[in-house]
Amino acid sequence: MSPLLSGPAPRWFSIPAHRPFVQDLARGLFDALTPLGPEALSQAVVLTPTRRGARSLADAFVAAGGGRAVLPPQIRPLGDLDEGEPPFEPGDLAVDLPAAIGSLQRRFELVALVKAHEKALNRDLDAPAALELADALGGFLDSLQIEEVSPDKGLAELVEADLAEHWKVSREFLEMALDAWPRRLRELGLVDVSQRRVALLQSLADKWRTDPPKGVLIAAGSTGTAPATAELLKVIAEAPQGAVVLPGLDEALADKAWAEVDEQHPQGAMKRLLTRASLTRAQVTPWPGSKLYDSQGRWRRRVINEALRPAKATADWLDAIETLRAEGKADGVDPIAEGLGGLSLVTARTEDEAAAVAALLLREALEVPGRTAALVAPEQSLARRVQAKLARWDVCADSSAGYPLGGAPPGVLAGLLARLLVDPLDPVALLAVLKHPFVRLGLDPDSLAVDRIGLEAKALRGARRRSWAELEGLCEPPALDLLQRLQAALAPLLTVGHGRPAATARALTETLEALCARPEGGTGPLWSGHEGECLARLLAGLIEESDGLPDTSPRAFAELFQRLMDGETVRAGGATHPRLRILGAIEARLTRADILIVAGLEEGVWPKGAPIDPFLSRPMRAKIGLPPPERRVGLAAHDFAQAACAPEVVLLHTERRDGAPAIKSRWLWRLEALAKDAGVAIPGRPDVLAWARALDAAGDYAPAKRPAPVPPLEHRPRKMAVTRVEALTRDPYAVWARDILKLYPLQRPDEAIDARARGTAIHAAFETFAKDHPREVPDDGAAIFEALYLAALRAEGMPEEALARESALAREAAEWVMDLERERRADGRTLFVEVYGEHTLKVGDRAFTVTAKADRIERDPSGFGHILDYKTGAAPSKKQVETGFSPQLTLTAAILAKGGFRAVGPASPGDLTYVEVTGRKPAGRVEVRAAAGPESEDAAFKALEGLAELIARYDDPAQPYRSRTAPQFVKAYVSDYDHLARVFEWRASGEDGEGE
Repeated sequence: MSPLLSGPAPRWFSIPAHRPFVQDLARGLFDALTPLGPEALSQAVVLTPTRRGARSLADAFVAAGGGRAVLPPQIRPLGDLDEGEPPFEPGDLAVDLPAAIGSLQRRFELVALVKAHEKALNRDLDAPAALELADALGGFLDSLQIEEVSPDKGLAELVEADLAEHWKVSREFLEMALDAWPRRLRELGLVDVSQRRVALLQSLADKWRTDPPKGVLIAAGSTGTAPATAELLKVIAEAPQGAVVLPGLDEALADKAWAEVDEQHPQGAMKRLLTRASLTRAQVTPWPGSKLYDSQGRWRRRVINEALRPAKATADWLDAIETLRAEGKADGVDPIAEGLGGLSLVTARTEDEAAAVAALLLREALEVPGRTAALVAPEQSLARRVQAKLARWDVCADSSAGYPLGGAPPGVLAGLLARLLVDPLDPVALLAVLKHPFVRLGLDPDSLAVDRIGLEAKALRGARRRSWAELEGLCEPPALDLLQRLQAALAPLLTVGHGRPAATARALTETLEALCARPEGGTGPLWSGHEGECLARLLAGLIEESDGLPDTSPRAFAELFQRLMDGETVRAGGATHPRLRILGAIEARLTRADILIVAGLEEGVWPKGAPIDPFLSRPMRAKIGLPPPERRVGLAAHDFAQAACAPEVVLLHTERRDGAPAIKSRWLWRLEALAKDAGVAIPGRPDVLAWARALDAAGDYAPAKRPAPVPPLEHRPRKMAVTRVEALTRDPYAVWARDILKLYPLQRPDEAIDARARGTAIHAAFETFAKDHPREVPDDGAAIFEALYLAALRAEGMPEEALARESALAREAAEWVMDLERERRADGRTLFVEVYGEHTLKVGDRAFTVTAKADRIERDPSGFGHILDYKTGAAPSKKQVETGFSPQLTLTAAILAKGGFRAVGPASPGDLTYVEVTGRKPAGRVEVRAAAGPESEDAAFKALEGLAELIARYDDPAQPYRSRTAPQFVKAYVSDYDHLARVFEWRASGEDGEGE
């Protein structure tokens, strides 16, 4: 027998928090057992809290062997009792225990139970709400099983008279659930995972108590938070060659402070474990492999433990500081300064900056050969951010966090289909499906890409279409063929209504396979790899095990499915860097690296806030014997203390989270307060913070100049509409982009119906009404006009729900328009609507043609041609018209005067009028910018002269097409090309110009 285990039982050891746990454990066992023979080490059994801890310990034994071949002990994770691996499940222990219920099946069965008893909760629950309550109920049942609490008696007296009525409802529901759930499990022949694990632990403890193992048996790293685990640890410590090795027991904490240790303290779990085992701290022996002298680590541990001492004992901080410094005199050091050596604090502004800091620290470690680094992140989102940052250097860290199925490619595609289940014609979702890398629709990638571009341009951009037939009407082959393939693939989903979730899941599966079908057969990577397998398990569970779920509407199923995907974590393997790790808080308890980045030090993250329990209040939990929420805080504090005691640690805090100010973790605040009282500053890492801020920082401010392209003369337009002349006057750059480069604005998918659509609709209504009723205004003219306007809005893609508001405006507008029509038609004038005209003029030795499409020209008996232009917004001011910045009406008048409107014939320019139609109060307004007669004629010919001068200027090969040459009207004019011209950038730099 090794001297290590030759002492009297029970044998309890501790490895100090500042020591590398698995390395010391492996070194101690290696030195103690290898002298006994080559098989002594391999025959030992070591129990660790997690699988990752088991792997780390195996690696540590290789290092302990100094490169020699080593047969390590049998290392088993204590948390995986359901795996059926010795020594946990030899047949004699598990023979009488039913199999454990699967996690997905359990959730569905609990949903059925909640739904069956929803009346007791005074609720009418759909599937997503029932799932939320089922998960809360599952957590409650797990707590009862893990803590070995029997609430039968406690529940009856749970609700006192002074508590709210809804707690009584909770009690009655829990009483029913505690009766119905075990009965349902018996019907299935299954048990809960937690219940089975507790039973196995109890059976194993009973067996080893009566027939203890003769070989070496070590339990290391566990704090025995569950009663069954604590009892097993007690039995192991009393075995002939058994021992328990605790992580970071604070033997130096003063007895007075130890007496104040509560659930929130880092030592709370171990104090509870030692009390249960009837032990004092003095009976716990230092682990032999940890006796190496380490001055800095020793004082680091003392500083961290003093900072986290019980709140009632912090009044003695100044005395504790003096005591520490007195102890340090023997070593000739200031123990607090020595303890804070190697520890630094970085405060980032945002979560993204914190991720960049962590990634840079990990990357920095790789510059030193053999140096290892690890990030301790209590939340998955930060771990994923850091992994994304590391990808810029093609570095992949070994991460235990995983990622939600909903963020993996198969999950993204399935989530899009769930979205289409609710809204099958959502163009954004349809485009996302077509552009998903897994989707093939039986086509090769090149053909799919070409057809998709055509379908996108023709049917999926702009206003939303209301039917598949409308989409088909917009397409021609081959885009039409792709649309039909897509519709056929989505057919199983398009027929889904209110019904069984299993049927909807089956339809979703069929649609996935149809979308991902390859021309050569198969579905590509849809079901392969960790991500595909995870999605397949989820869908299979929904199809085969969801009988207990209530019927769902398409919307409820989509929400339910998304919740289920968010609850599935993908932990993919693959090539990772051997010297970088991203760890959870519990895993970091056993694993060490040369540099440890401890992140997430904000309240609500580390420690997490207490979860909301919909069934039990805090006093109710205490009454039935469940642990208080503070116990979680104590366990998190212990993990923080273990991590903070590593030789080189960077504590990482974020000032803002989710856009809101964040509060420093209570542990970080206390550490800073202790250091401040001792007159010692915690050092920072300004270099890394500066690197992070410079990593993606913009260069020196060098604003773009106002663009001024100079195209060749032969490329400049010789024919322009009056609206484009206005653009050339205000913003020549827009003419260069659209009329010369042919860059046309691309509509957004599902583009909102805005003022442009209303303008188009009002033009269409005026045009159709005038053509159908060119002379007399009918008695029901207002109703006709209103119907025409709303029909035009529907044609533009306005949804029916938005038309409710427009109907009221249309009704007001139609009445006003009819009054206007009767007034203007009173003299028997002839109406010409949407009429085309043009005029060619000589500019130098070159011809230039100006065109116009007039909204309406009214030829009165006197021979005047009155020109009307419809507006649903504000019309240009009289000054803008007179100065030539809005030449649409005046140039149209010039074309009319020159006989350019053949359908109208020669006519003198009449009133130049804008008709504003809003539907508000007032419903419309007539704005005359030039009256019939000399004023109108003079304005028309001045506009023609101004056009000739403008074109002559741009006939100069050196004349550039500058952006925004009329800054005084910048608020009244918005161009589709402002972003391309970087208007905001050069305007912000002060280069506004003075116009031309």
